[in-house]
Amino acid sequence: MPEEKSDGESLRVAEIGPGLGDLTKELVRVRNVTAFEVDKRLCEHLADTLGEAIESDRLRLECGDVLERWGEESLLDEPYRLVANLPYYIATNIILRALKDPNCRSILVMVQKEVAQKFSAVAGKKEFSALSVLTQSAGEATLCFEVEAEAFVPPPKVTSAVLLITKERSDSNEKFERLLRIAFSQPRKKLFKNLSVAFGKDTIANLFDTLELESNLRPHEAETSIYHQIYNELKDILDGQQHKQPRASREWTRLQTS
Repeated sequence: MPEEKSDGESLRVAEIGPGLGDLTKELVRVRNVTAFEVDKRLCEHLADTLGEAIESDRLRLECGDVLERWGEESLLDEPYRLVANLPYYIATNIILRALKDPNCRSILVMVQKEVAQKFSAVAGKKEFSALSVLTQSAGEATLCFEVEAEAFVPPPKVTSAVLLITKERSDSNEKFERLLRIAFSQPRKKLFKNLSVAFGKDTIANLFDTLELESNLRPHEAETSIYHQIYNELKDILDGQQHKQPRASREWTRLQTS
């Protein structure tokens, strides 16, 4: 990993799920690392095999559930870069938390290819989703390369991919997320129809006229900037009304259950 600087100092790395420590051993060569491991037996293994790095404070080992450690606060009390081979079942949740975390500067993770595509897709691509919008609202995402199942022992049933997100800002806006949940509730339907279910046909017709949007626009065809314009026009309604919750799309179901 190339040495990177921020305000004259190297940023600490946060690693989630170090497992046997194969990646951790390489990371501590170039960075100070805080590793979060939920498995007590693996914590004991890491403490034994990486004892020298722990003694020199190049490695801080946190044993326990990282999601409980995260809570509503930053994962670390200093700026950091997230680097991890993320367990597939919590990958989406972890990335979303990191996007909102003001101390997280970048995210370099290996995840399921489908997840990486949803975070890195651009408008117009079929993979473009609410997750893509949230990522572009925070910075820039790149799907670096794919990792075939044969690279693992035992091999999983899916292809993996390495995803890099370079953050420019952090923002936690539940109302904006609620709008995206509505907009992408039925990704194959027209955006006009999805929004009309929650806000009423007349309101959305006036909105589309104001923003000069095509009525046949699909959710994946609208640029991130358009979603922010839509939010700015509808946020007062989001403040004042409780809308019927539409059927959640797959990425939001995964978000809620991860």
